[in-house]
Amino acid sequence: MAHLLIHRGLAKKNFKENTISAFRYCFKKKYGIETDLHCTKDNKVVCFHDFNLKSKFKINKSLKNLNYLDLLKISKRKKQPIPLLNDLVKLSKNKRFLMLEIKPLFTKENLKALLKEIKKLKNYSLTSFKEKNIINLYKTKKKLNLGLLIPSTFTFSKILKKSKKKYVKFLVLEKRFLKEKKLNKIKKKIYFYTIKDKKLLNQFNVKNLIFENL
Repeated sequence: MAHLLIHRGLAKKNFKENTISAFRYCFKKKYGIETDLHCTKDNKVVCFHDFNLKSKFKINKSLKNLNYLDLLKISKRKKQPIPLLNDLVKLSKNKRFLMLEIKPLFTKENLKALLKEIKKLKNYSLTSFKEKNIINLYKTKKKLNLGLLIPSTFTFSKILKKSKKKYVKFLVLEKRFLKEKKLNKIKKKIYFYTIKDKKLLNQFNVKNLIFENL
């Protein structure tokens, strides 16, 4: 099944990334969502991109060192409340596809909390640049829809090798690989990130795109 996913809920340029209001708009327009996951100090799974609050909120604190309620207070003061994964799951109502990217290396406790949050989800996948996350999830439950994010610096031969791993159900490649003619050698589904130019949407006959600013 093909998917057009909105990167961090950024369907429009003026939206705030990884926020409930942005997610709600995407679902209203019948798009799926790609979002980022971290775990707080009290093991709550949240939708947020950065490891630290410095860039977003001008506060030099790491998410892993903050309890969720403290994190929520900080983000509310900036009028950008950081949602729990559970908030997104409820909002999706199992109607739209969710691609959930695990940003840091999750502990066993973190992964357990994550799996608890998604146990009722049907249309989703779990991805990470950190291959260890994918391996640990596969060991826990082999039927999970697991994807490996590939850095843009990888050669095609390295990508091909990774695609053959039994725990990798699909790949997520940087958009520069859209022009790679050898991709037909990979027998698994491929997504491409992040398309920020609508012209590219029409230029390539590819449906599995992670997009912004539609």
